[in-house]
Amino acid sequence: MDVEEIKEERNLLAFSAGVDSSALFFLLLEHNIKFDIALINYGIRDQAKDEEAHALLLANRYNLKVHIAHAPTFKNNFEKNARDFRYAFFDELMENYDNLLTAHHLNDQLEWFLMRLTKGAGVNELMGLERVSKRKDYRVIRPLLEYSKEELLTYLEQHQHPYFIDESNFNDKYERNIFRDRFANELIENYKDGIVRSFNYLKQDKKSLMEGYRKIYQYKQLYILEVDNLTILPRIVDKYLKKLGYLLSASQRNELNKESSIVFGGLWAVEVSEDRVYIAPYKRVSMSKKFKEECRVCKIPSKIRPYLYDNNIEPTALPMSS
Repeated sequence: MDVEEIKEERNLLAFSAGVDSSALFFLLLEHNIKFDIALINYGIRDQAKDEEAHALLLANRYNLKVHIAHAPTFKNNFEKNARDFRYAFFDELMENYDNLLTAHHLNDQLEWFLMRLTKGAGVNELMGLERVSKRKDYRVIRPLLEYSKEELLTYLEQHQHPYFIDESNFNDKYERNIFRDRFANELIENYKDGIVRSFNYLKQDKKSLMEGYRKIYQYKQLYILEVDNLTILPRIVDKYLKKLGYLLSASQRNELNKESSIVFGGLWAVEVSEDRVYIAPYKRVSMSKKFKEECRVCKIPSKIRPYLYDNNIEPTALPMSS
């Protein structure tokens, strides 16, 4: 596990007390990495209270700070709502940290790949889990992506480290569990080395595909990108909206190939003007005639202007379009 680059940084571990995060917890201690832990209690399993108590015990034993959140009851679409709650919690905590460490491993990466593959996806979407990715003002680091679930379990057993088994991982009502039980686990058991090599090749391909654009301006949630080849537009917009916490559907990505001015989910405005891509929160505000005229002269797309006006950004402060 290569984590030397984070030894002098402020790290927060997303901890659940399960096999994955427990293995990462003890590996971080073993490598003398300083970190605190954050746990979310969703309250849907009887052992959740025991896991929370265990997290508090570990934090006390190893002199770590522990952050715990109790999620509300989600009546529907649990996976999405739980994810939104989880990252809202992390985003708030990360004001005091540099890196969020998560225990995603090889099985997780293959499950994601297979799930996206069956829905229709390009290389960028298939390779959704990166070892290091940027989210808002912090990095998400996944040090275990080349290790299988079995290897993490063996590590815990050999060192007699405690962990919990999350029973919800065996419930077929969650789509991910179906892909895990029927496909991913057996593939990794039999073809792990080849799968690791393939993911490394795909990551190189993804990097090549994502070349050909530059971020030329950013202010808070406003991005202006300069693009050499508009065929990569869906991949670029998908990447930046992910940073902003919004996931595009397949139909929304297709829409980017047809329209140059779109609002996604009533939240995000995406406009294409010549070789520029503008991304900003979608707002409706009353603007002065003078401001509108300045935007027109500076070739600022109409759906981007309200965000500029609301944030007192002068159109002339933006890079001029050719």
